[in-house]
Amino acid sequence: MKKYTEKKEAGNRKPSSRDVLVQSAVVYIETHSAEHFSLQKMAGELFVNGSYLLRAFKRGTGCTPLAYHHRVRCEKAKAMLEHSEQTISEVGEAAGFVSSSHFSHIFKKTVGCTPTEYRRLRKTESSVS
Repeated sequence: MKKYTEKKEAGNRKPSSRDVLVQSAVVYIETHSAEHFSLQKMAGELFVNGSYLLRAFKRGTGCTPLAYHHRVRCEKAKAMLEHSEQTISEVGEAAGFVSSSHFSHIFKKTVGCTPTEYRRLRKTESSVS
């Protein structure tokens, strides 16, 4: 997964307060990825206004905090789908999704295929190698 990286200008520039906020939000999301996502809760934890956080995050990463949260969960799910024999429902639950249908919907929207298709493709690729 592409991690947030600070945009660098020519020379060594000091990170802006917005850069620091976005990096803190990324760490928060990655640390709390299994929990229910709440922009207001995250903003409160970071001591900023939710609207400001949303705008700063979108400018800094190119996606919303919720979309980033989904990507983090899907990355965890992808690893579990590749390296475990857990059912799709178990993988979704372990990644933090409330239901298997929501997991499948978000996974397909984020990754481009269903969890079942992803597992099948990865197993086919590994058996060919």
